[in-house]
Amino acid sequence: MKRIDYRNLFERVIGVVFSVILIIITLGIIIGVLQLLYTLGDMVVHQELGKNYLKLISEVLTLFILIELSRSLVEYFNTKRLRMTFIVDAAIVFVLREIMIKLFEHKITPEELYALSALLLVMSLLRIGSFWIFQREQGMRRHVTEERRSRELAKAAEAD
Repeated sequence: MKRIDYRNLFERVIGVVFSVILIIITLGIIIGVLQLLYTLGDMVVHQELGKNYLKLISEVLTLFILIELSRSLVEYFNTKRLRMTFIVDAAIVFVLREIMIKLFEHKITPEELYALSALLLVMSLLRIGSFWIFQREQGMRRHVTEERRSRELAKAAEAD
């Protein structure tokens, strides 16, 4: 009777699921770019820059969000862990998108603006903090590697 390696099976299933999600996001980006070009062409042909300007900005910012999410998935494939910086970047772009759209439409209350600004501040601090922690981890890894090398060199020198 063959024993099933559940961990390996889990890793394969997760890999397939993330691959499908990445393909869907990539298709979304391609469709978004085509739609963006269509909107831009429509604006030029009909000379209605003001009417479709909000739609154009919304589409560009949505593409940025999709790109950040796809970067997060690609990083997962490379390191087998999600990097918080990419996810926070996507969230920051999403909140900025919402603020810009509502401000442009003049449909935002001061309370909403304050709440979204506070959320943006918290996410920005989270982003900065995660960068500092990442830099600190990299420094600690370098220090451990250098220390290990110096010990090996010292042992090699003693052996000679």
